[in-house]
Amino acid sequence: MEDQNYTIKDIARMAGVSAGTVDRVLHNRGDVSSKSKAKVQKVLDEIHYQPNVFAIGLAAKKKYTFICLIPYYIEHDYWHSVVGGIERARQELRPFNVSVNYLCYHHGDKKSYQEACHTIRDSSVDAVLIAPNFREETIELTSYLQENKIAYAFVDFNMEEANALTYIGQDSYKSGYIAAKILMRNYSLGEGQELVLFLSNNKNNPAEIQMQRRLKGFMSYITEEYDNLTIHEVVLNKSNQENNQQTLDEFFQAHPKAVLGIVFNSRVYQLGEYLRHAEHSMKGLIGYDLLKANVDLLKSGDVHYLIGQRPGLQGYCGVKALCDHVVFKKSVDSVKYMPIDILIKENIDFYFEFV
Repeated sequence: MEDQNYTIKDIARMAGVSAGTVDRVLHNRGDVSSKSKAKVQKVLDEIHYQPNVFAIGLAAKKKYTFICLIPYYIEHDYWHSVVGGIERARQELRPFNVSVNYLCYHHGDKKSYQEACHTIRDSSVDAVLIAPNFREETIELTSYLQENKIAYAFVDFNMEEANALTYIGQDSYKSGYIAAKILMRNYSLGEGQELVLFLSNNKNNPAEIQMQRRLKGFMSYITEEYDNLTIHEVVLNKSNQENNQQTLDEFFQAHPKAVLGIVFNSRVYQLGEYLRHAEHSMKGLIGYDLLKANVDLLKSGDVHYLIGQRPGLQGYCGVKALCDHVVFKKSVDSVKYMPIDILIKENIDFYFEFV
């Protein structure tokens, strides 16, 4: 249909319902039969109806409280970037009486996550942006939110059975598959040369589902394309670099033909720094996320590829989607996948994340 301004009476006439019914649908007030609601929604879709958000902001008396449940963060790390996007959304939504607060937990710490989930249940909140961690605790929290008609969205990782309003993040499986394709197609293996999977000591932790999905995608490509490839697993400790050094010394001494490697989390800098200080290099090394330490090693050539997943944009879009649903009563896509950005030292200086 041609663009024009439609009144509530126009929409009511087109839908064959009363103006009061249209008003209740638009503002989510009162009971409307599913049949009448479907008629109104069909017209809204046909005319590409967009609410006047500025008028909503001026007229709204209700104050909205959003909580962002995310891991603790430090400057320059992945979650610091997520918060940067959230903060931009928070500033934009101030005129609409939306306040955005943070509730942080220690990643991989079940007790910390449980306590944060319980805090949300004891809070007065209109919407929650969740970086899900432990499955059972997340399902328990989201069941509570569903029962109380509180909207929630996921960022970073999607727990499909929890039925979030929307998921905003990468397809973890496909990012792993693509990582394998990049690594293996760009660096041909010579006779006897080997592949290394650098894994976290928390690799079997229920909180590391995203890393497990990346690994599954990576190995899916390897299984499809290679029959007799020698693959090693080296487990690195998240918080003990001294122990990692000993582990890596022993591994590379025993396996000098291990020339290709991948780190499935954001800590490829642990391996890259080791390689630099040990004056050792790998033919191809790929990791995740554009942390400053990772980017420095990409530029120096100690890391060859980084896969980015737009953390700032995830945070921004997550809060905006909740606001669209809760405040503006707009429909929201159930999934918004982030691009799988492939960065090398030749293009990293031209990359920026718009949020």
